Amino acid sequence: MHILLHACCGPCSIYPIKSLQEQGHKIRGYFYNPNIHPYIEYGKRRDGFLEYAQKIEVPTIIDEGYELDEFLRNVSFREGDRCRVCYAQRLRKAAQIALKGDFDAYTTTLLVSPRQKHELIKEIGTAIGQEMGIPFYYQDYRPGYSQSVQVSKDENMYRQQYCGCIYSERDRYYKKKNAEDGK
Repeated sequence: MHILLHACCGPCSIYPIKSLQEQGHKIRGYFYNPNIHPYIEYGKRRDGFLEYAQKIEVPTIIDEGYELDEFLRNVSFREGDRCRVCYAQRLRKAAQIALKGDFDAYTTTLLVSPRQKHELIKEIGTAIGQEMGIPFYYQDYRPGYSQSVQVSKDENMYRQQYCGCIYSERDRYYKKKNAEDGK
């Protein structure tokens, strides 16, 4: 199959690309991540993915639009359900590109991380695929997560410290002080 692979970053793309190619699929990477904040972080992830894809000769589509405002509008007052909103925004755009590019299916590198909500990604990707008429190719890439981490370290790739959105950045770095003891 000719598969459009939505990519969140270089490190997370390593195992999915390898696995899909070993299965005989033709891959094209697609970078679209309006959730990533701040813009400097977005650029590091985009550039890291592009550099890796070029190195292994995987053609890519880079969506240069940084639609942070749209992401924030979609998430406002739904912060507790932000992952669903985020997955839907990115997978819908990937499905649109896959349809326009006459791909056989689309998938995402988000499925490599043990920290992502796999069942939710599968549910959303499948529903969008059915709605739009482009199959969502689900594969659990988590068995290759450690391999991706090691290769990314060996390749000196930029490795992010949080999922990407302003909320995940807060969750990663902000430790609320205990009001009673000042800690």
